[in-house]
Amino acid sequence: MIQSMTGYGKNVIQLPTKKITVEIKSLNSKNLDLNSRVPSSYREKELAIRTMLAKSLTRGKVDFNLFVESTGEQTTTQLNDVVVKQYMDQLSKVVDADKIELLKMAIKMPDALKTAREEIDEDEFSEILKAVKQALVEINTYRTDEGEVLKNDFLKRVDIIEEHLEKVLEIDSQRIANVKERLHTAVSDLKEKVDENRFEQELIYYLEKYDITEEKVRLQNHLNYFREAINSDDSNGKKLGFITQEIGREINTIGSKSNFAQMQQLVVQMKDELEKIKEQALNVL
Repeated sequence: MIQSMTGYGKNVIQLPTKKITVEIKSLNSKNLDLNSRVPSSYREKELAIRTMLAKSLTRGKVDFNLFVESTGEQTTTQLNDVVVKQYMDQLSKVVDADKIELLKMAIKMPDALKTAREEIDEDEFSEILKAVKQALVEINTYRTDEGEVLKNDFLKRVDIIEEHLEKVLEIDSQRIANVKERLHTAVSDLKEKVDENRFEQELIYYLEKYDITEEKVRLQNHLNYFREAINSDDSNGKKLGFITQEIGREINTIGSKSNFAQMQQLVVQMKDELEKIKEQALNVL
């Protein structure tokens, strides 16, 4: 079973005085590239959250966001009355205004408001971790569903490559006959007498160089291995990428040896399907 590295998970919890939203998004990446955004009051707990994300998601470019919205009457921001009074006293010496106007001006000055550092409630953080776990369940479900879509696409394209390979097998005898005919024609055009035995030996040697039997067998084996790998429990993008390299090597060798227009057209079509597989394999976990 394969998983895509593309995914999305979200969970919202409502606490007595806060609404907390956990959001996780992921895209493809060679390794785990984890970016997190959490409120400053939760910074000391960020490492625990990142560790949980890393264990569950393994690879991918992951963006984690923790949003905290106050829904109660409590606030951590307070008026710094000592500083405000000092500002008002200083402003009264340079501005002719009543106390209301002085207060409006003073409240806009630096340090007029102070924010008390909010201590993390362990019960509250426990609820946040539950929300993170649920968001991870959602994103992994998303990844699995996307992986199933990728799997079906891979198998469809592997089938197409196999169909083209079967056509290659069908025209191979025609290709050999064509090569023999061209060689005989070339020798005849020389208008020189040749040793028939020597010519047959050279012809056999020449045809052996263009023989693609081994490549056809290896290509078929690689296609079968790709199918087995994609259905195995340890299937992953790196493993599939390695197999596609081997498939590409055999297709390229068949193309270089074919020396026959119809076969080369089939090779081009196989390469086209393989490139689509390679491109999609980059998104497999």
